[in-house]
Amino acid sequence: MTTDLLAVPAATTRSEALFARARAVTPGGVNSPVRAFRSVGGTPRFIAKADGAYLTDADGTRYLDYIGSWGPMILGHNHSAVREAVAEALPLGTSYGAPSEREVLLAELVTRLTGAERVRFVSSGTEATMSALRLARGFTGRKYTVKFRGNYHGHADGLLVEAGSGLLTNADTLGAAAPSSAGVPEDYARLTLVSEYNDPAALDALMAARGDEIAAVIFEPVVGNAGVLIPTPDFLAALHRVKDRGALLIADEVMTGFRLSLRGATGLLGLEPDLTCWGKIIGGGLPVGAYGGRAEVMDFVSPQGPVYQAGTLSGNPLAMAAGLATLKTLEADPGLYARLDAYTAALAGGLRAAAQEAGVAISINHVGSMLTAFHQGVPDGSIRTYTDAARSDTAAFAHWFQGLLARGVYWAPSQFESIFVSAAHGDEELGLTLEAAQAAYASLGASA
Repeated sequence: MTTDLLAVPAATTRSEALFARARAVTPGGVNSPVRAFRSVGGTPRFIAKADGAYLTDADGTRYLDYIGSWGPMILGHNHSAVREAVAEALPLGTSYGAPSEREVLLAELVTRLTGAERVRFVSSGTEATMSALRLARGFTGRKYTVKFRGNYHGHADGLLVEAGSGLLTNADTLGAAAPSSAGVPEDYARLTLVSEYNDPAALDALMAARGDEIAAVIFEPVVGNAGVLIPTPDFLAALHRVKDRGALLIADEVMTGFRLSLRGATGLLGLEPDLTCWGKIIGGGLPVGAYGGRAEVMDFVSPQGPVYQAGTLSGNPLAMAAGLATLKTLEADPGLYARLDAYTAALAGGLRAAAQEAGVAISINHVGSMLTAFHQGVPDGSIRTYTDAARSDTAAFAHWFQGLLARGVYWAPSQFESIFVSAAHGDEELGLTLEAAQAAYASLGASA
């Protein structure tokens, strides 16, 4: 593959036909909104296969992938260890509706790596966060929860409030919140109080005013759905202060868990949450989620305690096998995270240089193997809140995205998302990406 071969848009005949058929039977033609390319235009690519760092679409075009199924594919697509683990489990059955040894093995591994004392498996990140908040309410006997503007915790009604990825709505009143989706009753929204991410004074004020009513504060340790936002030390300290008012601290590591370190962002940043939610990497690319934490809190979950939560496919044997293979592979390669960090830092540096050469204003936030290039002219690191991120030029991003896609690089199709680097990305992929980015920035600069 060379970017010269894809200097003009590849054929999309098959994807267009599939998209038309999909729109006739599926809302918007997709099963998750950002896949529809609404914010960048054009036809979404229907993928036929994935391997390593690459996707191949239904028209046979190969793309260098930076989505990684929105985070799970830290080892790259179709990794041999994961594929072999699933193949070994498959002849034994696809679902039991009863406990299995793999559930115990993965729970033992997760608790050992993360320090959580108990873990409960579910089937999605949304299930994990929804269940953790119900548990927090049951444990504390309080009904209000706090989240942060631009943090996305899945699509449960109580969490679709001031959410990221373009769902944000502003509220001027301290702690007030508005639903980010039709169909979310305002009565639900009123139970979710909202503060500004990376604003420790705002969080302190909210806790001083209403802390005795609050069951939990849920947060993304590193935000990925408003673009990458990195917490400040003062904000991390304010997060831990919520415990002084009897509220539980819930880290949503669905995206960052096992991506930024074997202990996720929690370990990287020195956080001490009461509960943590996981997804994505923990299932090796199969549908999975989990929540866990202190035994004192987790033992409130049924059948041990009074907080009900259940799931027919929870602990699915194929998902458990894929998760075990992924985490064991990560643990067996102690240099992996340093290599991912180095690649992402080199990618950031190359993007800055290419944009500067073309006269295009960008600001890059990156941590570990997560990166967002915001299209706005402020210094790197100064975009700390969703309000900051929302000032980005989405039209410029869409132009640049299409320029990358036409040259064989599949970037996240939204300005307000993180991209993800995998172990399958190497020097060749870095060179191809920067070559494509340079051309895409030159085209954007010429159009300005």
